[in-house]
Amino acid sequence: MNYILMHRKIPVAEIVIREKKARISAIGNVFNREHLPIGITIQDGKPDIDDLEDWWQGRSIPASRQNFRKALEDMGVSSSSQLLTKCFGLSLSDQYWVNPIDSPLEWEKINFFDNSFSEDVGNAFFQTIPKRHPLNLCAPDNTSDGVLKKKWRIIDGKRYLIKGGSDPSHQEPCNEAIATLIMRRLKIDHVPYGVILEDGFPYSVCENFIDRNTELVSGFYIHNVKRIENADNFYKHFLECCSILGIQNAKENFDKMLALDYLIANKDRHMNNFGAIRNAKTLEWIGIAPVFDSGTSLWHNQFNVQAENAPCSEPFRSTHDEQIKDITDFSWIDLSALVGMEDDIADILSTSPYIDKKRIDDICSAFNARVKSLSQYVRSLQPKKIVVHNPYLR
Repeated sequence: MNYILMHRKIPVAEIVIREKKARISAIGNVFNREHLPIGITIQDGKPDIDDLEDWWQGRSIPASRQNFRKALEDMGVSSSSQLLTKCFGLSLSDQYWVNPIDSPLEWEKINFFDNSFSEDVGNAFFQTIPKRHPLNLCAPDNTSDGVLKKKWRIIDGKRYLIKGGSDPSHQEPCNEAIATLIMRRLKIDHVPYGVILEDGFPYSVCENFIDRNTELVSGFYIHNVKRIENADNFYKHFLECCSILGIQNAKENFDKMLALDYLIANKDRHMNNFGAIRNAKTLEWIGIAPVFDSGTSLWHNQFNVQAENAPCSEPFRSTHDEQIKDITDFSWIDLSALVGMEDDIADILSTSPYIDKKRIDDICSAFNARVKSLSQYVRSLQPKKIVVHNPYLR
């Protein structure tokens, strides 16, 4: 079927999508190269079809999502790629979509920022799909990333993302709320998360930080704007890509994200779990996105919770001890602000019926040890800039 790739109300390029597998098979006229997705290679004036196809498929729900096969079966589709055209590729993270040439649509009437949407797709992954047919498969859930089950919901006119946890502890939702409090204390720009209980399971809840005029560009596509010249310093390469694009204050903000990840032993800060925000109309960069998606941390899937058993890190180094060395300025951090944080951690973890007291105590102890370790490292670099009453240094 023939479509026009749209960026909000701006026609970008003609594309052909094969309906059965929902794959881009051809690219026609290009109307506006500037509004092509970031990181797409241009060859002979046209976007590289493999790059554009990878970008398109990257919008679909990954096969690793919880309840993936059962959800597709219940919805009557053979692949998550087929869900893309059901919602015209619309998302709540950016402003790209595909407009059928034979029956054109208006962005104002179908975008998910201003219009209601079905919860059938999200409910299918939560195994609460309604017993009715046909299902309405036009939803922003079709273009959501990640392994954990999640769904978008409209609450009091606002768009919220609800996300679950994994066996056995279902700890990730609590971790999101804990990371929120840590970042609040350390004055790190962040997306605030809360925790709710539904049917006995904890879920994290956060309001969408993207609106009808903005969009999130993930770190993956930012790092694609330039070929890597030094694989031994991936962080430097990434910051150079930010500079090429004109994204301001990148190192200052990403340093703070890496410090947070050290403290909470985050094992999953992959390239789609951070990025920058730009204006979808003017293409001007607004700034680094607030820190989000920090749930896979605090030894969430480890039985032996100890500070020294921190999992591997991402995205720039394979260990947290190495990655923290990429931060060259710690003058912003006041680790004394985390005094008493273990009480908040315990309170939040206690809301989950899947986490016992011993595990809570072990996590609090391990977290305090991580804070002390970072305090000692920072003091070794900048002894005069550390708060002298910091109890973690005793």
